[in-house]
Amino acid sequence: MTHRTEALDTTDAAAVRRTRFGSLPERIRPEDTVETKPATVPDPARDTYNPDEWLIRYCG
Repeated sequence: MTHRTEALDTTDAAAVRRTRFGSLPERIRPEDTVETKPATVPDPARDTYNPDEWLIRYCG
């Protein structure tokens, strides 16, 4: 058996519902939901390897 509580007057309930759920929240752009930052700090020594130099030194 279910237990029912006393319902508010329909006009009062409608007014409360309209106040709480009467409008949708403001739209959020997808660009505003993503934060981009580098995963690691850029390493200047990383790009110093030159594959052509290796080829000339060891194969030439």
